[in-house]
Amino acid sequence: MRVFVKNQRGEPLMPCSPRKSRMLLKEKKARIIQYRPFTIQLTIATGETVQENNLGVDVGSKHVGVAVTSGEKVLTKGEIELRQDIKSLLETRKTYRKSRRNRKTRYRRCKFKYKTKRIYDLKKKKWMKKKLTFESPRLKGWLPPSIQSRITNTFFWIDRYQSLLPNCRLHIEVGKFDVQKMMNPDIKGKDYQEGEAFGYYDARYFVLARDQYTCQVCKKKNKIFNTHHVIYRSHGGSNRADNLITVCTDCHTPENHQKGEIFWEWMIKKKKTKTYKEPPFMNSLRIRISKRYPDAHITYGSVTTPHRKVLGLDKTHYNDAIAMTGIETIKLNPNERFLIKQFRKKKRSLHEATARKGRKAKNITQKRNEKNTKESNGFHLNDEVRTACGKRGFISGFTGKTACYVKSIDGEYIVIKGKTHKQQPIKSLTFIRHNGNWQYQIKENT
Repeated sequence: MRVFVKNQRGEPLMPCSPRKSRMLLKEKKARIIQYRPFTIQLTIATGETVQENNLGVDVGSKHVGVAVTSGEKVLTKGEIELRQDIKSLLETRKTYRKSRRNRKTRYRRCKFKYKTKRIYDLKKKKWMKKKLTFESPRLKGWLPPSIQSRITNTFFWIDRYQSLLPNCRLHIEVGKFDVQKMMNPDIKGKDYQEGEAFGYYDARYFVLARDQYTCQVCKKKNKIFNTHHVIYRSHGGSNRADNLITVCTDCHTPENHQKGEIFWEWMIKKKKTKTYKEPPFMNSLRIRISKRYPDAHITYGSVTTPHRKVLGLDKTHYNDAIAMTGIETIKLNPNERFLIKQFRKKKRSLHEATARKGRKAKNITQKRNEKNTKESNGFHLNDEVRTACGKRGFISGFTGKTACYVKSIDGEYIVIKGKTHKQQPIKSLTFIRHNGNWQYQIKENT
């Protein structure tokens, strides 16, 4: 993993090796300005020759792959995991507030745009229903909080890595296939609106994604898949996506094509397959990426995947990011990668609707569990620590004043060897660093 470098004026220079950065820091020719990712700033004047750098970003609704390449070298790579719990937390809050509102019926203006109200018409001398109009509190371009959070944090990390690289060209993958190219393989410019589905790779990956990478015969995953024609081309079938299904190589055999076998039955029944629905997150993100990064090179998984296979890389988010940068051959590929994960530090007071189990007093007087503890004995939530067994993790919560829970960046509890409980005594932990709402760790490839 390379170390990012800035000159005296704060402008990015070419990343250097960890050894060179240690020498510069030891000789006091540089100082640390950022730990995640590790960045130094020179305190002396130096040459500022830079080469072209490529930043590849494989965006997704849960994971974001990032890779930086220059020439035939991979400088850094890793993954970012975004929060997925915002929608469920908002629904929980809505339930608690609705229950409270039923107990304390305080009037609050309706959030809907229209609301009817009964009024008495003096001329007609009868009660009438009148429609009242309210302005929507949502601004133009509003997005649900779950989608807005992921888009905002994706842009945050793209901007951060882009600011650390000189002469940087941005490559972003915004989906598994180009939906518009399915209609017209030669589409470009304003023609992105009409045509038929003839692009082989786009149609193929459309079918694989629609069938969730599952063989439609044996229902198994993690295999090598082919796209099979439901109605054979010799019988008038087309190459359209609605005439293709996903079949693994074990089931896609000449025997199954014989009359009376599996595929013959599929052709007779013309089984209806599931339709693919593009996640609303990717639809929203694609539009906003085009507006925010107009100079970025936009690509799709149907282009990235064949190139990744040519490079001999496994299927991971950061390897996809490497492939989309356009690197032809790889002479240097680090054996380390970074993992970044978002952590929720604040826990609202409406954390419990009822008291804990086994209560002895009445519910109205029973003390709730203390789940909002943010600090104990100098340790804070999300602090990176080292346990007695030598493992590194992050404090996810406190239990009492002398113990806490420690989780790895993968979300697994780190427990004491030979014990069944999850708590770790605070006095046995070694403090490493404080963290905000992000967990950052460098791991070796397995």
